[in-house]
Amino acid sequence: MLYGDAGSADAFGPGGGAELEARVAAYTDVARRRLAAGTEAELPEVRAWRRTYTRLGLRPTQYRCASESLLRRLRREGSLPRIHPVVDLCNAVSVAYAIPVAVLDADRIAEPWLQVRRAVGDETYTAFGGGIEHPAAGEVTFADSAGRAHARRWTNRQSGYSAVGAQTRRVLVVAEGMHNAAATDVAELTEAVRGELERLWGVKAEAAVLAGAGEFEFGE
Repeated sequence: MLYGDAGSADAFGPGGGAELEARVAAYTDVARRRLAAGTEAELPEVRAWRRTYTRLGLRPTQYRCASESLLRRLRREGSLPRIHPVVDLCNAVSVAYAIPVAVLDADRIAEPWLQVRRAVGDETYTAFGGGIEHPAAGEVTFADSAGRAHARRWTNRQSGYSAVGAQTRRVLVVAEGMHNAAATDVAELTEAVRGELERLWGVKAEAAVLAGAGEFEFGE
């Protein structure tokens, strides 16, 4: 997990410039080289998430983890969606490592905590289209203190409510891996994102790797 504070809403900027484009391209090229050897379904990072989804009772080809969905789009369409400079960077890092990376607007998370846990059934999830959903009891989600779900099916789909946008001043970046080398790879990914945030936007960033049960304090 990584927390970055830009200090003001316009610090992340609407564009990002040539340096950002170069970094996005570099990470995306890493993913393209990996895909040249086979499909995303063959990558150990993706296979591990597919096994996890199967254990949760979900069809892994129906509900894909976020990194698999991005890799699949990259392989089929040759490019990634462009959403917001910070999200674009983290999506590129995600496909390079084949690890799901969520980028949340930290000011949209009801304090004092955000938990990765099974839903009770009364949590509220806001889709990107604005519709309201309620994760079924037992579904793994990110739930805050107000009972708002910021993800569906763990790493499958983020909430539009906490999506990063022009108003964003603080971001919480969450990367999760299930494969054998996850501890090492997630730590490396987190440091990569921290370095990029600090270099490209001058963001003060704090990072931590949680193994199993653990807590990460973020915010002011």
